[in-house]
Amino acid sequence: MNGCTGGDVSVANETVIWLRPERAAVGRPAERSRAEITSAAIALADREGLDAVSMRRVAAQLGTGAASLYRYVATRDDLLDLMTDATASEYELNEPGGDWRADLLTVARQTRRIMRRHPWLPGLIATRPALGPHAVDVLDRFLEFLADHPAPAARKLEAFALLNAVTAMIVQNESAATTVDTARSTAYLRHVAAAGTHPRITAALVGTPVADSTATTDPFDDAMARILDGLLG
Repeated sequence: MNGCTGGDVSVANETVIWLRPERAAVGRPAERSRAEITSAAIALADREGLDAVSMRRVAAQLGTGAASLYRYVATRDDLLDLMTDATASEYELNEPGGDWRADLLTVARQTRRIMRRHPWLPGLIATRPALGPHAVDVLDRFLEFLADHPAPAARKLEAFALLNAVTAMIVQNESAATTVDTARSTAYLRHVAAAGTHPRITAALVGTPVADSTATTDPFDDAMARILDGLLG
């Protein structure tokens, strides 16, 4: 608990988009919905990147004026939160399979696919994580997978946050790296290892096999499994 007073909670509620009415109680009948506005914003970000998302551009996608959107979404930050949470609706929340590691790896794989589908999402997750209704559904299922695990609740919540953060970092690196970049970095490291001027690097790399492009095991799965074991045991 954070020790918020009643007044603090009231202020927090006013700043959370999902705790505010979808539109003002007075005025003309609703012509749009937050879901419709969010969908248009996501389509724009997928096509042109997050910097392209503005109330004006989204309104143009919907064939209306920017001023009309403010009846439903007060700020661009609100819109970004709605976009982040909307992507969480793309998860397939399977029932627990009895193996918590396998269940959580399934979540991690889906997270990676969703982030690849929306290239703007990893950066937004890293700088402005949002926990709305769809993300809460994912978190609840995540905790259900761990219902019989002896780790304390705080550790389970930490695992959920770190899984998202690490996946976002991996997807960003995958998007930025090219085969040429990877080959260049690997070649220089092997040169350093062969020179022997950095003995710890030499010890780490000499004898390390070159990545096999025909391997059937995804390095992402292996890394996530080790991270989850480290966090939850």
